[in-house]
Amino acid sequence: MGMSWGPGAAAARSATHAAIFAPLAPVGRAEAVAQRLADAIQLGLLEQGERLPTEQELGRQFGVATVTAREALESLRSGGLIETRRGRAGGSFVCGSGDDARSALISRLTDMSRVELRDMGLVYGLIAGGAAERAALFSTPDEVDSLALLVEGGASASGAAARRAENGIRLEVAALSRSARLVSEQVRLQAEFGPLLWIALQEHAVVTGNAARHRRLIAAIAEESPEHARAVVVEQVGWLVDRLLAIREAAER
Repeated sequence: MGMSWGPGAAAARSATHAAIFAPLAPVGRAEAVAQRLADAIQLGLLEQGERLPTEQELGRQFGVATVTAREALESLRSGGLIETRRGRAGGSFVCGSGDDARSALISRLTDMSRVELRDMGLVYGLIAGGAAERAALFSTPDEVDSLALLVEGGASASGAAARRAENGIRLEVAALSRSARLVSEQVRLQAEFGPLLWIALQEHAVVTGNAARHRRLIAAIAEESPEHARAVVVEQVGWLVDRLLAIREAAER
């Protein structure tokens, strides 16, 4: 069953799917495909009952061989996250639950070193900040208004809808940069780093602080202040990475 939380829902869901099915790094393996899809299922971004693309479509979207996509789907079936139905209306359908998403993601977080986490945050902040800088130069008032609606919709959402909104906001800002390469890179990073960032967005104070930073970004874009827009995003990403590091340290105790 679909979820709705206000204006911008369709845009956020489309942006989220763009991140989920973004091409993998050049060395694409079945494990990497399965991990990407498992993240999306466990976070509720791919909903129960949702039909996945075919093996051929997955291979094309992820940039891997069809046999690699087939192995990934088999892994997800073995893990009880998807089921395959035969017949004209058949295919692979999501049947897993997102109940254990946080523990699975924290396990991956603790496997990363502090240096790796900081470095990933650095690259993410540079790309997102560059997109925000250009968005402040090229966005129209109507586009800024649409972005504001997306932010406010996400601020009042919860669960998978809030996760889709968070993805949608970042990807919409990238789209406003008018740079196809920036959009492509943001989509790739959102798929890689977005699930980990979501771990930090669980506490009310962090959610509130994140929404406030999104509003500051919108104000900077509306004021056509590229330096300010970049600074807001870089500060925001650094703040979230600090939260992740604190969670990582607590999990290791």
